[in-house]
Amino acid sequence: MIGILDYGAGNMHSVEKAIKKLGYPSIRIEDGTCTEEIDQLILPGVGHAEQAMIQLEERGLIPYIQRKVEEGIPLLGICLGMQLLLEKSDEGNTQGLGLLKGTVPYFDETKLKVPHMGWNEVKDAKQHFLLKDLPEASDFYFVHSYFAAPISSDDIIGLTDYGDEFASAIGNDYVMGVQFHPEKSGEAGLKLLDNFCRYAKKKVTSC
Repeated sequence: MIGILDYGAGNMHSVEKAIKKLGYPSIRIEDGTCTEEIDQLILPGVGHAEQAMIQLEERGLIPYIQRKVEEGIPLLGICLGMQLLLEKSDEGNTQGLGLLKGTVPYFDETKLKVPHMGWNEVKDAKQHFLLKDLPEASDFYFVHSYFAAPISSDDIIGLTDYGDEFASAIGNDYVMGVQFHPEKSGEAGLKLLDNFCRYAKKKVTSC
């Protein structure tokens, strides 16, 4: 069962629809009282980081997410959902979930058109299972003004060039995120979501 975290994000329905198209059962998780057994979690996101964190807090989803990650449940953040995985965002000077080390700075609009919008290439940086069986460089759909800056290069899964290279996919085997919208990225996006649902397995922890 795929748990999709529902805190009012604008791309909630399209993510849900994509998972259904792939044939995986899913459930909306609207607050921290959910007791449903799940295999993976998806944190979608469109909007403002500060407001998103407020909604997550009000719904009791922050401790829920932290608890599930501690239990070893794999988590995928999408767009704003990816940015919230990090420690701090420049958008509203917002504290994130801190599940990955790093920050979320704003693009330099003196050099670039902001937001970064449209199709762009994602290059495989570490042969992570999220990009399994995709070309070494695949096009995905982006809409964002802020970007992830993980502290460790080991947390970079995919790279995209927009003036300079930035991390467009980040994480490890259990907490990961993509800056682009796989649910709006055609067959490549569906393949990435299928890879997450198929290969992201619960982390086995010893007592």
